[in-house]
Amino acid sequence: MSDKVKVTIDGITVEVDPGTSILNAARQIGGDIVPPAMCYYSKLEGSGGKCRTCLVKVSKGSEKDPRPMPKLVASCRTGVMDGMEVQNITSPEVIEARKGVVEILLINHPLDCPVCDQAGECHLQDLSYEHGVADTRYEFDRRTFERIDIGDKIQLHMTRCILCYRCVYVADQITDNRVHGILGRGDASEISTYIEKAIENDFSGNVIDVCPVGALTDKTFRFKNRVWFTKPVDAHRDCPKCKGKVTLWYKGEEVLRVTGRKDQYGEVEDFICNTCRFDTKNTSDWVIEGPRHISHTSVISSNHYEMTLLPVIKENPLLIEANKIEFDRATKV
Repeated sequence: MSDKVKVTIDGITVEVDPGTSILNAARQIGGDIVPPAMCYYSKLEGSGGKCRTCLVKVSKGSEKDPRPMPKLVASCRTGVMDGMEVQNITSPEVIEARKGVVEILLINHPLDCPVCDQAGECHLQDLSYEHGVADTRYEFDRRTFERIDIGDKIQLHMTRCILCYRCVYVADQITDNRVHGILGRGDASEISTYIEKAIENDFSGNVIDVCPVGALTDKTFRFKNRVWFTKPVDAHRDCPKCKGKVTLWYKGEEVLRVTGRKDQYGEVEDFICNTCRFDTKNTSDWVIEGPRHISHTSVISSNHYEMTLLPVIKENPLLIEANKIEFDRATKV
């Protein structure tokens, strides 16, 4: 007897382990049927359930109880059951609800993509292009905050924050002492370090990598260049604090920034220390592995740093002879 359970998502059936969420089951299939996720992060325990962008429709609960679930559910928080049938991009109801979620996320978000360092890598930017609308129905004053420095390497732009809690979870789980969190309630909620205390530990820079928007940015890279004008290269070094596997972002011969390596869902493969991120920006510090693969749908790939093999054109003798005859006929006086 198999220990796996079968779940069908947008007509595609996959077998997964019991307890797997709908979102992770969809990721095993891959492609467009994977719901977007702004707050869920597979490497952070307890993450998810905040943004609601991953809403899906469960049209069949299970083989034992085939009744559909009465409301759309968050796929990152809902476990699969044997025989479950789920609709994501095949459900107009889901698409309409996701459009509404994006509108809510953009209510207080500033329209500063042209000056935001996260542009080109921003998950909210991608989501708004796919599901957003050109106009807003919001007529009240937007929530705004002053930019603050939380340490000498990280800047917090709270106006851009969508309260996904990722930075809180990463500080809880990979650092010894978290000094920031969520203050206030409702619309007054904000990320803060309690009287602006600096974040000082060896892995604090990872809050930059996990942020899906431009709320937490690297001050050493701020306004230096657009990400699509840089060339990402995989590299590693022997580091006593972390695995030392990173992506170097070059502009010419200069390393502008160092980040953790991210998978296709924007999640870092391994968290890196601040020494690797901020203090080792010379090529001589690293062993270069090669260009980082970037999806062809990403604006970063517009830099064309990967060589694409051109099709081989083979000569056709019959076609050459026919063209010669046609050329002689056309030029004959």
